[in-house]
Amino acid sequence: MPQISSDTSRATDPRDMRASLATKLHAAATTSLPALARDLLELWHLLSLDAPSVAAVWTVFFAASLRQHLSPSAPVSMFLAVWMLYVADRLLDTRQLIAPASGPIDTAAVDAVHAGLEARHYFHHRHRRRLLVLLGVCAVALAVCLRRLDLTTVRLDLVLGSLLFAYFVLIHATGSAHRMPKEISVGVFFSAAVSIPAVALAPAAGLQILPLAILFAGLCSLNCLYIYRWEHLRPAASSRTAGPEPHPLTRAAVRALLPSAAGLMGISILLSAALHQPAMLAVASSAALLALLDQGRGQLSPLTLRAAADLVLLTPLPLLWLHRAA
Repeated sequence: MPQISSDTSRATDPRDMRASLATKLHAAATTSLPALARDLLELWHLLSLDAPSVAAVWTVFFAASLRQHLSPSAPVSMFLAVWMLYVADRLLDTRQLIAPASGPIDTAAVDAVHAGLEARHYFHHRHRRRLLVLLGVCAVALAVCLRRLDLTTVRLDLVLGSLLFAYFVLIHATGSAHRMPKEISVGVFFSAAVSIPAVALAPAAGLQILPLAILFAGLCSLNCLYIYRWEHLRPAASSRTAGPEPHPLTRAAVRALLPSAAGLMGISILLSAALHQPAMLAVASSAALLALLDQGRGQLSPLTLRAAADLVLLTPLPLLWLHRAA
């Protein structure tokens, strides 16, 4: 989440552009099954399909937890909106990598940009023209989907979208991202967004879904915090140009990730039993998988680890399958 490469791990020089999509797909088609699965997982991440997939699945899951049936337009519009947001965010993160048509290049500024970039950013920079075209296509598709949603959902989405747009401008226009606990803010926005369609269908059940929404917000923040530690506190990152200092809350939370994951698991299990809401077990499962990923992070490349961090948030899929089979 959180957060629109020959070997897909980090190159020695972060300025090197990652392999083209066609080359990546060709390599995946000629590798063994485990390598193919890894390459497809990394492509899923590089193409910014991970966060939209998580958003779409949890949108359906929130509604299913209230025994409500969403129209296909709701998860599809969620997928498109989140994909557009993440792609735009990553393209804006790399805008200073585009060389000016004339005049000197501010190498210090470019070095500072490189300090905060990962494989997904370089991938988006390399394919920015194609992605800009896809953004336009998705905007039209999103407009069509929004016309099919009920008016309450659209109104709530507009309110949340306005707040998110203000936050987006604050980050990219003022350069003050480091002054806000971004990893925590993302969890709140993400949870609010995916719960809106369910609440719009059953406003009276809003309090019923609130505990799950709070737990999911905590899970999304935990996901972002683990990713922050993996990408910014690994040994390879120490040799790079220092980026902005993290928010004090982020710094404190990163020091207590394992207790936080254990606490989230415990609270989710206890509330699931007390409130008779098995949906909360999906939060507990994802928190446990994030902690396991962290323990085995040395066995995975940075890119595979980053993609897997979002993959483990898809724990509602088995529960949705059981719900449909019931």
